[in-house]
Amino acid sequence: MLIVMQPNVSEENIKKVIDYIKQRGFDAHISKGEDHTVIGAVGRKVIDKRDIELLDGVKEVIRISSPYKLVSRVFQKEDTVIDVKGVKFGGGHIGMIAGPCTVETYDQMDATAAKLSKYGVKMLRGGAFKPRTSPYAFQGLGEEGLKILKEVADKYNMAVTSEVMEVSQIPMFLKYVDILQVGARNMQNFNLLKSLGEIRKPVLLKRGLSATIEEWLMSAEYIMAGGNRQVILCERGIRTFEHITRNTLDISAIPVVQKISHLPIIVDPSHATGLRDKIAPMSKAAVAAGADGLIIEVHNSPDTAVCDGAQSLYPEQFGELYEELKALASVIKKSF
Repeated sequence: MLIVMQPNVSEENIKKVIDYIKQRGFDAHISKGEDHTVIGAVGRKVIDKRDIELLDGVKEVIRISSPYKLVSRVFQKEDTVIDVKGVKFGGGHIGMIAGPCTVETYDQMDATAAKLSKYGVKMLRGGAFKPRTSPYAFQGLGEEGLKILKEVADKYNMAVTSEVMEVSQIPMFLKYVDILQVGARNMQNFNLLKSLGEIRKPVLLKRGLSATIEEWLMSAEYIMAGGNRQVILCERGIRTFEHITRNTLDISAIPVVQKISHLPIIVDPSHATGLRDKIAPMSKAAVAAGADGLIIEVHNSPDTAVCDGAQSLYPEQFGELYEELKALASVIKKSF
């Protein structure tokens, strides 16, 4: 349930309400706007909302019918804006993340990052641990890959994101990355989500291969229920009957999510289509639909990439696309 406090309520009254609901077995989550304070009471207990309404400073108590509470616009009306070293997602800001699918070598990462930095990219991506369908495919360099990613990013004053695979890896990732990415296959790895709720770094949560929007938001709820409010949703295409593209990009998910949730939503056109020539039109479509960011695969030499070269842009292609996207963003009153 949501406890809406009176305007200009005192901190003492807020504390008394929090203490009251905690004593009755609920977790308390606070959302403060310019002129209001909302306390989210999350738990499995039963409580008479009239008892809460009688507390000093309480304006009203609202029961939330949707299964996701903290993710909902009802809990927080304003857009959540996540700022990672100057790269902002949400609230009219479009964050750009770019880089290769996989960290292969230092030279490969350095060459790619140098080009991306020239184009103004401030967030570098690269996989160190790779969840591959085949057990014989390249699985990544592991921690050595994270070290390379971090070293190269520091050289060009960039932030870092990479995919974490399991709970035991989280301490390692906290040393190297600025955003911990949860891949599509792990969207419902609830032990991992709970553990990511305990950290205080942003989490980029990709939509599962066949997940509904509600299931996706419920996964985000796991992270937020743990106390981590910095969640970025990522639409990366869903599995349908179509085989011409790698997946089917659900552009409609952008306005749908933005209506019911305050969390920023970005798009991965590279994994969604799996085809280099489809990345530009899908990126433009995502920005036109109101996406709060993009994560695009760029490789200094896609033809020799260890994996996913076919869905990676050449740096020059990315540079041209980025300028077009900036122009498009200005039309809808957003900015990179």
